[in-house]
Amino acid sequence: MKRKTLLKIFIVAPMLAGTPAAWANDNLQVSHGRRIVEANCARCHAVGRTGVSSHPDAPPFRMLHLRYPIEDLEEALAEGISTGHPDMPEFVADPQQIGAIVAYIRTLDR
Repeated sequence: MKRKTLLKIFIVAPMLAGTPAAWANDNLQVSHGRRIVEANCARCHAVGRTGVSSHPDAPPFRMLHLRYPIEDLEEALAEGISTGHPDMPEFVADPQQIGAIVAYIRTLDR
């Protein structure tokens, strides 16, 4: 094998090696976020790419990015969301859950 070819293999192979694992981790995080919002938010909010929220004051999650930057949700989730629709229960998430919820919500505006 030529030296240039070997050099390319040693440079490119490590970059490609982590890619499937990163995608798998992203998919796991998004799936975890979907499960969290389905368990805690779907009673009032439409949490998928389609559907209508059952509560008239609860925006569909796929529309949240139009109201405010999704990054702003991170702080609200950490402190406990106690505003929103008047009868919304307080919800506090740990950092891992926050990352998963935000990752899931980001998939909805694509």
